[in-house]
Amino acid sequence: MKEFEAASYDVIVVGAGHAGCEAALSCARLGQKTLVVTLNMNNIALMPCNPSIGGPAKGHLVREIDALGGEMGCNIDKTAIQVRMLNTAKGPAVHSLRAQADKYAYQNEMTKTLQNQENLTVKQLLVERLVIENHKVLGVVSHTGAIYRAKAVILTTGTYLRGRIIIGEYTEECGPNGQLSAKNLSVDLQKHGLKVVRFKTGTPARVDRRSIDFDRMSRQDGDKENLFFSFLTTEKNGLSEEPCYLTYTNEQTHQIIRDNLHRSPMYSGVIEGTGPRYCPSIEDKIVRFSDKAKHQLFIEPEGLDTNEMYVQGLSSSLPEEIQEQLIHTIAGLEKVDVMRPAYAIEYDCLDPLQLKVSLETKQIDGLFCAGQINGTSGYEEAAAQGLIAGINAARKLSQQEPLILKRYEGYIGVLIDDLVTKGTNEPYRMLTSRAEYRLLLRQDNADLRLTEKGYQIGLISEDRYQQFITKKTAIAREMERLQTTTASSKDETLQNLLTKRSSSPLKQGIPLAELLKRPQITYNDLLSLGLGDNTLPTAVAEQVEIQIKYDGYIQKQLEQVARMAKIENRLLPDEIDYQAVHGLRNEAKQKLNAVKPNSVGQASRISGVSPADISVLLVYLEQKRRQKENIHG
Repeated sequence: MKEFEAASYDVIVVGAGHAGCEAALSCARLGQKTLVVTLNMNNIALMPCNPSIGGPAKGHLVREIDALGGEMGCNIDKTAIQVRMLNTAKGPAVHSLRAQADKYAYQNEMTKTLQNQENLTVKQLLVERLVIENHKVLGVVSHTGAIYRAKAVILTTGTYLRGRIIIGEYTEECGPNGQLSAKNLSVDLQKHGLKVVRFKTGTPARVDRRSIDFDRMSRQDGDKENLFFSFLTTEKNGLSEEPCYLTYTNEQTHQIIRDNLHRSPMYSGVIEGTGPRYCPSIEDKIVRFSDKAKHQLFIEPEGLDTNEMYVQGLSSSLPEEIQEQLIHTIAGLEKVDVMRPAYAIEYDCLDPLQLKVSLETKQIDGLFCAGQINGTSGYEEAAAQGLIAGINAARKLSQQEPLILKRYEGYIGVLIDDLVTKGTNEPYRMLTSRAEYRLLLRQDNADLRLTEKGYQIGLISEDRYQQFITKKTAIAREMERLQTTTASSKDETLQNLLTKRSSSPLKQGIPLAELLKRPQITYNDLLSLGLGDNTLPTAVAEQVEIQIKYDGYIQKQLEQVARMAKIENRLLPDEIDYQAVHGLRNEAKQKLNAVKPNSVGQASRISGVSPADISVLLVYLEQKRRQKENIHG
């Protein structure tokens, strides 16, 4: 096939899933002439698995994406058909939004956003290989021979690299939902020295709403109050709200699965890739949790204009006829019509240890990667990486330092640091337990943590920034007022409330802040007593209450952060040859040379690098500093 020069851009984004959309939009909004390519124009922002955004830790990521100027939060607010705040029985650190999306509306809205974005071109084509010279990326070559030149390329290929669908004994080379598979790009990446690994994920069956007996299930509605992912959203989207339903597997279901494990590709050896630990298939659940008599299943709507319902929790790769049998044993699904069978999908991805913290590959200059190609699972993890890769590609072309979020600055920082420092041998999922400083990294304060950075980068508009400053000022002002205003022990209404709430009465006046620290008292109580400020927006009052109530714990974590920052800020030059650093153990030398950490803090988190090795590194850095001073002195 004859190749030809097609066009030139500053940045090319390969793939238009959740990572690709964020990467392309951020590059274009930062002034780079950007091309985003997709295998199918109808699959932009496709939700091939669950029709939802957010959830534990994932909701934190979406709020952080929004705070930095990304699009996912705005898009789900426009297209949500149910929203719930999860984990409200626990502390605010683990509160997390989750929204059911009208998945087709979600796609349409994101497609519209991409196609109307200045500096951004969208094309349908299959990338067969990269143009690389002297370890630098110069563009991509399509299946028709078209060469598109670029100064930077971002790979966001999702599960399409050598994708293979598996349903029992049936296999087909394709991407999700039978889409085209990218077969040659993996080979090309390996040719250029990148290590490719094989992962697996899956998705449940979809069933026809009209054939479900909802009376045999528990109905779950969304929260009534206004809940939004984006700090910009102020009112609901006007779409009708849809309920979800809860049902369970049972012993009959489990027996059918046990009787047919020999036909499961997971256990017959057909599936080669490693599957996700935290989202296992139903057959894996039955084997791993054999003591469980039942497993939860959530029946979720795919959208307002479709009868397809998603059976959350019933991911499988069993043969289609076995899937039919086991589904019909479940309460409410006895007579259900299966519209699409469940399937597993295997795909190629890159070992993320080959990435810098900026998400640029170490081997190839100008080549960035984001999303499932880096070994992650989930739309939210993909979008977070896409945003950072897009920002850093644009900043590289503008000769600016990359944006690198520390672990104590955001869940996005935890996600990327985990990937590039520790790697992953299975699809990585963000969990609140992965964050050491989760009391600081709450979903409610993502704007206070990150909007300043988004503004400095150029993704937050001046109007939005001024709104943020107004909010920040209001929080500070109210906290100061509560600390300097006294609650009187002579206030009978207050004393009666304290008695009613089983809180000790006031013997003398105390600052309102001290009163609010009591677990039985809320800011709404202060409002009812005439001691609060009823002109404050709800978000401001929420921040004031959380920051005052958890002040002691927050201060302890800030002290931990200050200690960690000392080693996080000790940078390690890329050119260090750790084999030549005297005193390091051999394992540490190998691991440090493989990862090439950018700081002592990152080095301390590498498996196989001990505290003694970190001490050696600190001595080495001090010696180098003194040598430099002597030379220049």
